[in-house]
Amino acid sequence: MNYEKLELLINGTWRSGSENKSEPVYNPATNEIIGDLPHASKNDLKEALESNKEAFKSWKKEPSLNRQKIIENACRILEDKFDRVATNLTIEMGKPLVEAKMELSVGLDVLRWYGEEGKRAYGRLVPSRMNGLSQTVIKEPIGPVIAFVAWNFPVMNVVRKIGGALAAGCTITIKPSEETPGTAIAIGRAFVEAGLPPGVLNIVFGVPSEVSEYLCSSSIPRKLSFTGSVPVGKHLQKLAAENMIRCTMELGGHSPLMVFDDIDIKKAAKISVAGKFRNAGQVCVSPTRFLVQDSIKDKFTEAIIEETNKIKVGNGLEEDTNMGPLIAERRIDVMNEFVKDAIESGANVEMGGNRMNRVGSFFSPTVMTDVKDNAKIMNEEPFGPLLPIDSFKSVDEVIDRANRLDFGLASYAFTNDPKIIDNLRSEIQAGLLAVNSTVVSTPETPFGGIKHSGYGSEGGIEGLDAFLVTRFISETYNI
Repeated sequence: MNYEKLELLINGTWRSGSENKSEPVYNPATNEIIGDLPHASKNDLKEALESNKEAFKSWKKEPSLNRQKIIENACRILEDKFDRVATNLTIEMGKPLVEAKMELSVGLDVLRWYGEEGKRAYGRLVPSRMNGLSQTVIKEPIGPVIAFVAWNFPVMNVVRKIGGALAAGCTITIKPSEETPGTAIAIGRAFVEAGLPPGVLNIVFGVPSEVSEYLCSSSIPRKLSFTGSVPVGKHLQKLAAENMIRCTMELGGHSPLMVFDDIDIKKAAKISVAGKFRNAGQVCVSPTRFLVQDSIKDKFTEAIIEETNKIKVGNGLEEDTNMGPLIAERRIDVMNEFVKDAIESGANVEMGGNRMNRVGSFFSPTVMTDVKDNAKIMNEEPFGPLLPIDSFKSVDEVIDRANRLDFGLASYAFTNDPKIIDNLRSEIQAGLLAVNSTVVSTPETPFGGIKHSGYGSEGGIEGLDAFLVTRFISETYNI
């Protein structure tokens, strides 16, 4: 195994932490230790922020074409190391290698999108109400950025932050997850090799609460971007408020999937199962509440079980694996609690519902029926391979149930009825809505939620704008 060497990147230098603190990194498919991850001390974090501040003076003035060239060079370096980076992603996170390769491929598209879009951070001229007055609106990089990301997409969560910040002309210190550090470090090495100036990108690790509290307490960062849970997002927002740090919050979801009786049941089931069990259900936009029109509930459930039975669970490096392990042992107890509570609430376990009898943090793909809204799994994000099904009668009923939670990230529906689709467009309270698919994210489209699922967007022109400030210049002449 040729796992990535684990180091901090501070001011252009790869190093260990100055206080020699570290923690082990595990392969969730085998429970083996695969690396030792250094922690950044407060002095290390201070140096990272100060290097961001100094590097910003020149990076913000770098022509956008030059920034794009460095991003493109980094992408080509990652392409040269594609198989190794994807393999390491699977080793540290567990997802099947085919999913890791797909994630890396899309991540490169995201970087390239941001690199090109950075050339189009346009301002505008506003016609004046009087002679002798020029009115100009300009877009400028907001300043040094701090970012914190979750473990479930070690490429995507990182490149959305790095790509947007660098393309806009910002410097950035990012703390990836301590459970999946190797992928982020590989990305960082590619940027250093591509010629990114020292201090523009720093990568740090440590005790999450300690790192975030220190970085947020500084007056240097002007932007915070976070991908993770709702409680942590709220905590970071409070910390950022002390220094008026602008935030983008991409937080958790609890996505309803509504199935109406006018669709092809087998096709809808196939798409639903693929979307549900991707990354073992450890996806913020994973469909997590299956609401099926009562007239087709039994047939749809049969089709779901048939498709779920096709899933091969195993080590992500094995060629025929469709679903890997959960990220860590701690998640097994969480899954067990959801299943136990659902049963106590009157649900039926149609398949799965238990830990798999093998080394590693594997939980069986689980389908449950008659899961009512009072069950824990219908109110809290499960973040695992659990598929709960319940029925509904009317369009109004299912819309009310879809909207009843504080989450508002993604929502899905299967129907061919134009009237129902139009109703969903106007009434569903979610930042992302997909009809007859589970695709809610591409590099060129905005990604983000509403309500407690956060605010701001990543991807598309909105994602670049998150790292820019708008300034207005009024110039009078001939006086």
